[in-house]
Amino acid sequence: MKREVIRQAWGKTIPVMAGYLVLGMGFGILMKAKGYGMGLALLMSVFVYAGSLQYAAVSLFSSSANLWMAAMTAFMVNARHLFYGLSMLKRYRGAGWKKLYLMHALSDETYSLVCNGAPSNVTDPHAYYFYVSLFDQLYWVIGTLCGSLLGTIIPFDLAGIEFSMTALFVTVFVEQWISVKEHRPALIGLGVSALCLLLFGKDNFLLAAMVLICIWLCAIRKRLRQKEALK
Repeated sequence: MKREVIRQAWGKTIPVMAGYLVLGMGFGILMKAKGYGMGLALLMSVFVYAGSLQYAAVSLFSSSANLWMAAMTAFMVNARHLFYGLSMLKRYRGAGWKKLYLMHALSDETYSLVCNGAPSNVTDPHAYYFYVSLFDQLYWVIGTLCGSLLGTIIPFDLAGIEFSMTALFVTVFVEQWISVKEHRPALIGLGVSALCLLLFGKDNFLLAAMVLICIWLCAIRKRLRQKEALK
């Protein structure tokens, strides 16, 4: 049974593998290009494991940003994870020792996969969520390792490499859109984000958008559940 859970989790994470190997490699190359060693890059991918923040951290390191600036940047870049965590409280309840790692490894793409739930033939959903999270982080760490190694022997033009994270987000969004019939949450997310972008600008819209999206989704949660129950 454990082998079947691992097989199911691995199969679901293959699309993420394709993105995380490339993104992790880009991070490793970027760290090497800025003069930081493989050890630091791997430690960040194991203990920080926050793709967009790790890319931002390279700039913070190279600009010698103070602790306050680093803390504010980390909060703004990863504020969405507050809402991810709140929405996972019920799903991760009873996970035992796995819960701490599940919380740590809740990346954007892992969140997307976990939100779809475990396959119907999986009797231990917490084990499934654990292996999904573990595989996703392993892809990132392996990508970081490969990037650090390549960065020592091959010179790279890093212009535009930060867009790879955006491209992966779009891919995950499209996959979720195709896999579900209820599109109101996705449309609310798009609409509110676009509005906040216009009102607050690209540097300040994220937190406001996440708060408004959360409030709106909470307001219509009952109707969404009733519609799901009727199917």
